[in-house]
Amino acid sequence: MKIRIGSMRSFLTVACVLSLAVWLHAAGPSLPTAAPEGVGLSSERLTRINDLMQRHIDAGDISGGVTLVARRGHIAHFESHGTTDLAGATPTAKDSVYRIASMTKVVTGVAVMMMVEEGKLQITDRVSRYVPEFQDLKVGIERTAQDGTSNDEDGAPVFDTVPVNREVTIRDLLTHTSGLVSGPMSNASERPVAQRPDDTLASYVPRLGQTVLEFQPGSQWSYSPGAGFQTLGRIVEIVSGMPLDQFVQQRIFNPLGMQETAFHATEALRPRLVTAYLRAADGVKEDANPDRMQSRIFFRASGGLVSTAEDYLKFGQMLLNGGELHGHRLLSPRTVEQMAALHIADKLPGRPVGEGYGLSVRVLSNPVAGGSRLSGGSFGWSGAFGTHFWVDPRDEIVAILMIQTPIREMRPEFENAVMQAIIE
Repeated sequence: MKIRIGSMRSFLTVACVLSLAVWLHAAGPSLPTAAPEGVGLSSERLTRINDLMQRHIDAGDISGGVTLVARRGHIAHFESHGTTDLAGATPTAKDSVYRIASMTKVVTGVAVMMMVEEGKLQITDRVSRYVPEFQDLKVGIERTAQDGTSNDEDGAPVFDTVPVNREVTIRDLLTHTSGLVSGPMSNASERPVAQRPDDTLASYVPRLGQTVLEFQPGSQWSYSPGAGFQTLGRIVEIVSGMPLDQFVQQRIFNPLGMQETAFHATEALRPRLVTAYLRAADGVKEDANPDRMQSRIFFRASGGLVSTAEDYLKFGQMLLNGGELHGHRLLSPRTVEQMAALHIADKLPGRPVGEGYGLSVRVLSNPVAGGSRLSGGSFGWSGAFGTHFWVDPRDEIVAILMIQTPIREMRPEFENAVMQAIIE
């Protein structure tokens, strides 16, 4: 059989075009780019973001990172900085992969609210409706010995228990007002039921019913780093009938074209995964167990995702758009508004001045009082490895900082560098 060269070239051209079309469909369209001035930002002032990143690279705080700013639905700043590790061998790329840790919580919050919209749960529901083991939770009351000490020989707090005034609700978990594994007493009570290597959310979450709450539900705000959102992830599994990884993939990531976001670094993602570091007294050191939050079986709804800046931008832009992106609607505008509403005021013990809390997100209630440069009503969250994002409905901004060293002071510095670039 003879094949003409021209015919073969035509065939290969068509095949390449079809392959590209399939890839673009799988990856999903990104936001369009725009000159900063076209969306009311200053090109010159945006370079201060680069200056900020370089200062921290030069100081040895970070090896590098990715910064992204979108306004009015267009990417106006998207830069990679430094290298993927302190050895400096590989330059950071715009598609470098980061452990986003607790920025996962906002994805879980969206999943919960999707189930609310479908009538499968309400945020006022008692958690015990879905996880019966939560029905008889107790609250820890710290015991102080006659000599003034309150810890046992191992340093763990000693406490008595009293009944809860009311049961923990889904809203309590979403707003970190449940007291579930969110302080020294509840952390100590979790030790006997700690996560095991073969655990899934289905096997682990019911055991949390054996722990004590740090305080009466709703009486104060205290961050529940893992257990609260693990419980929410399990509730999503129960009411949707799907494992959490499948739910977020099919219901959130696929519609938004987020093909570089997952609960573990796949073969395609791992080569681009950035080295993680910890701060130490003499500088920074490489994190000895950077992938402790990732798993193929335990889908850590509190902090297990890895992602890229551009992938997470699609998620943030969906929120800014009122629940929709590129014709795919995940939530109604009313539901996104409810997520970003002030459910917990800054007057509740545990919240900083000027910062309230919504459903899985911090909310800037009074930026002036809190010393923040963000607009009132801005909402978002951060991750333990240094990542940070926010959505600003008033100024139509989504901004993302991807680094892999937990440097809290870079958050307000990045916020300032973005906001001072707004010129209209």
